[in-house]
Amino acid sequence: MSSQEVRKKYSIPDKIKLTIEITLDGWFLVRAPELPGLATQARNAKELLEMVNDAILTYYDVPEKEAKSAFDSIKIEGFGVIANKINNQVLAVN
Repeated sequence: MSSQEVRKKYSIPDKIKLTIEITLDGWFLVRAPELPGLATQARNAKELLEMVNDAILTYYDVPEKEAKSAFDSIKIEGFGVIANKINNQVLAVN
């Protein structure tokens, strides 16, 4: 099932505003102000998209067997985009 199909089936918004902080020890701390309780963290940019997708799918109660992602990319204003690419590699594009 594509990311778009997952969002439609489970009524996940097409855009979710995230706040991303980088901790003193270099972790990304992610929250969604409009989705109370949604929070996750990632060690690096490669892991960030995976962890955000996992948090969103969990928040919207999407069974793991149905989807691995709700979004194919994350746009970080002023920094660029983190996106799924060929062979499941994640690239940061500035």
